[in-house]
Amino acid sequence: MKMNKKLKLAFCLFKYFPFGGLQGDFMGIAKECMDRGHKVVAYTISWEGKKPEGLEVRLLPVSGMTNHARYKSFAQLVHEYVKGESYDVLVGFNKMTGLDVYYAADVSYAAKMMERSRLHRYTPRYRTLMALERAVFDKGSKTEILLLTEKEKNFYMDYYGTTAERFHLMPPGISRAFLPPVNADKIGDEKREELLIGREKTVLLMVCTNFKIKGVARAIRAVSALPPEILRESVLLVVGKDNPRHYSHLAKQLKVLEQVRFIGTRSDVPQLLMAADFFIHPASVENTGTVIIEALAANVPVLTTDICGYSFHVTCAQGGQVVRDPFNQEELNQALSFMLTSDQRNVWQANCKKYIEHTDIFSRSQKVADFIEKVTL
Repeated sequence: MKMNKKLKLAFCLFKYFPFGGLQGDFMGIAKECMDRGHKVVAYTISWEGKKPEGLEVRLLPVSGMTNHARYKSFAQLVHEYVKGESYDVLVGFNKMTGLDVYYAADVSYAAKMMERSRLHRYTPRYRTLMALERAVFDKGSKTEILLLTEKEKNFYMDYYGTTAERFHLMPPGISRAFLPPVNADKIGDEKREELLIGREKTVLLMVCTNFKIKGVARAIRAVSALPPEILRESVLLVVGKDNPRHYSHLAKQLKVLEQVRFIGTRSDVPQLLMAADFFIHPASVENTGTVIIEALAANVPVLTTDICGYSFHVTCAQGGQVVRDPFNQEELNQALSFMLTSDQRNVWQANCKKYIEHTDIFSRSQKVADFIEKVTL
């Protein structure tokens, strides 16, 4: 039930650009809040793309030559700019001080740094990013935390002393556009024709905005290890915003340049999934992996790594294969080869369909808006 009181909300995000996972969540939640009649003001360092009607965007004049210095400056400026604005709730989509609500899409920086050399702990970057994370999770903080997965909850509680009652688990939130319509096969065929990919080809789809951490090199190596007769009929289609030069060079070195295509950012990902046979997401860092849920919703079998927070959905759905941590390239190679040569594809597809029909994967924006309203009561 929606509340009668109209709220004034400040949403804080380091950077907005189309097609980013966090940015998509930000936009979905902002639109849901505005649909409920609330005023949303977005504070950010930079904004790319269209601004939806009703959303006020304020670019803050940050200082600093490095990203971490600019993030620190942004966190300080936010509090200067919100003074006297009478906001009901200050919502952060990145870690910073003084938030009422933090949308926890990022992995823990402290946990990530524990795997690195101790020398990193003496850098300004480490000190800055740790301070921003501690501001949210420290036991003395009053920030309410919206978790997207349970993956790092225990770490935060052990490392920072965060109390359990400050964590609130949110469901996934994807568009129903990813559900295949009755004419999905026709749409998929048309998309293949547009991309000049024959129906006889096996299409492996990747969708990501950071090729390094989302595993594009891992995927290329796995493709190069396919049996020759399978490799000849396979295409790795990489969608996303990043520089493909290094990865094209790797594909050329491994003699699979003809099998790997980079097609940039796209607004037709649901249709691309209808054209795909498999979805691959072998990330090395991934708090959630919304694209995994999108592929399952499209009934496309998934190959991923269990470092991804949403990989458990693939296991629960029995909708593909999950490579266990610590990562081993040979295991990924074998898993990909198994999926492309197995007769289980139809079974995986049916399992995906059944799982999605009985799992809440759509309501995140609504549940986050519900919580934002609740904290004002």
